Amino acid sequence: MRNQDLIARSRAALWHPCTQMKQLESLPPLPVARGAGPWLIDYAGRRYLDAISSWWVNLFGHAEPRIKAALIDQLDRIEHVILAGCTHAPVVELSERLARLTGLGHAFYGSDGASATEIALKMSFHYWKNCGRPEKTGFLSLKNGYHGETVGALSVTDVALFKDTYAPLLRTTQQVMSPDWRQAGPGETAEDVARRAAAELGAHLEAHADTTAALILEPLVQGAAGMAMYHPLYLSLARQLCDRHAVHLIADEIAVGFGRTGTLFACEQAPAAACVADIADFLCLSKGITGGYLPLSTVLTRDQIYAAFYDDETARGFLHSHSYTGNPLACRAALAVLDIFERDGVLAANRDKAARFTQGLAEVAAHPRVRHFRNTGMIWAFDVTDAPPGFARDFHRRALDLGVFIRPIGGTVYFMPPYVIGESEMRLLADTTLKLLQGL
Repeated sequence: MRNQDLIARSRAALWHPCTQMKQLESLPPLPVARGAGPWLIDYAGRRYLDAISSWWVNLFGHAEPRIKAALIDQLDRIEHVILAGCTHAPVVELSERLARLTGLGHAFYGSDGASATEIALKMSFHYWKNCGRPEKTGFLSLKNGYHGETVGALSVTDVALFKDTYAPLLRTTQQVMSPDWRQAGPGETAEDVARRAAAELGAHLEAHADTTAALILEPLVQGAAGMAMYHPLYLSLARQLCDRHAVHLIADEIAVGFGRTGTLFACEQAPAAACVADIADFLCLSKGITGGYLPLSTVLTRDQIYAAFYDDETARGFLHSHSYTGNPLACRAALAVLDIFERDGVLAANRDKAARFTQGLAEVAAHPRVRHFRNTGMIWAFDVTDAPPGFARDFHRRALDLGVFIRPIGGTVYFMPPYVIGESEMRLLADTTLKLLQGL
């Protein structure tokens, strides 16, 4: 097949996500024939470094043989079965392992990140209703936060580009200050910003806790906000405030879970936190959970919350469902991902790799058009001073010409590569970024 043939057919048949389709006339989609490690390969055999892990999902590279083998084995057993009234080994084993890793149990499965957000919001709302507190129906999130684009998830999202058009459909929610350290004033540290944001959260809860069900946040890194990063102290302070005011804390680790921030889960970095359960009442996971192989999401919660639904009355149960809930193939992929983390010492290797890549980006960080260069785990980002209109599309197009697939968020350039990225690929990414900055 020729690249141009597939591009033409794609434009004629598909409605691409997060895309103004008319723009594909001047910036066509990349036709991908196959993948290998951190590389995407088109139908002409040209290679492109996947610097954003295919929308943050791919952990161990394309065509990872161990995940592939797990899926092939599962295909010979059972491809899918309804999880209402049935169960199977992969979903039970995955749930048990996630419970051990997080301190939270009774996993509820969906198919994507927005589904996980919807599940957590509904669970929190329903918990308070079951507990005789039906007035606790409000939700609180951080400014510039992003939690998905279904109606409930979009209601707690604060990105105008995605939200404003659908405002009449959405539930009113409240937002409080983000602890994004880029807001630091003269002499302020990231920790100071976290304390200032927590003070605003505390003031809001003092006034509205009686009608608030939950606070939802992205721990440590707010992705769609331009990779806004913040001090982990905020997580501990938010937990204390939620405890004080009887409000749930929903940790949306859809993008930042599974090693992205340097620990298996970002909540683990909160001061004095031994596990996720020390911070979160609900944990939302997706994206990297299957290493980028199949759609899967899950929400884990506390036994106390689960117990509030356990009753003889059907209506007190959580009557939410998805047709592909707990799909055996997806669960086997997730189990293979957890095996790789354990056997390959991924987190330790990533810490060393991140330190070397940060050093390799020193020239980028020092570039006069770069501000707020930042890094958390295997995520790097910087803002481009005076980024012109159309900057993100132009940067993406010019990067493709140089063999790198990257998609800036507004005026923010970020790197979120697969963990298998090597020294030569790191150097290519750094050198390409410098060339692109010099061409501005």
